[in-house]
Amino acid sequence: MEAGWLNSKSADRRQTKPIMNYENLKRRTKKFGLDVIRVVEKLPNDQVSRILGGQLLRSGTSVGANYRAACRAKSSADFISKVGNVEEEADESGFWLEMLVDAEKFALAAAASLIQESGELTAIAVSSINTARKSGSRP
Repeated sequence: MEAGWLNSKSADRRQTKPIMNYENLKRRTKKFGLDVIRVVEKLPNDQVSRILGGQLLRSGTSVGANYRAACRAKSSADFISKVGNVEEEADESGFWLEMLVDAEKFALAAAASLIQESGELTAIAVSSINTARKSGSRP
């Protein structure tokens, strides 16, 4: 069985569900930021691409930085606030990716996986916030 995967019944059964923990999410948000950097570096050298690309670069790379800050939160309220920043930046990254696609500066086929990842990271952040609010502690 590969590390990071949870089997539903036993080690010889089909792998079904990824385990999401702080370290896995740190790696995932960092990879998202690096993928954003690669996208921005491939954009055309025109004014629209520079402006939208700059916005994407700022929001996309801040997802991982904000998540790392959330992992060091001093209280549940601090955690909720910092994960709220993750939610906002991941969602904003999706917006800038969509704008680049709609402005025909980047192909949808190339952007699709990053748009999906921004949505998934946003959903994970929302879920973490909801869990922290219900339990009164970090998930």
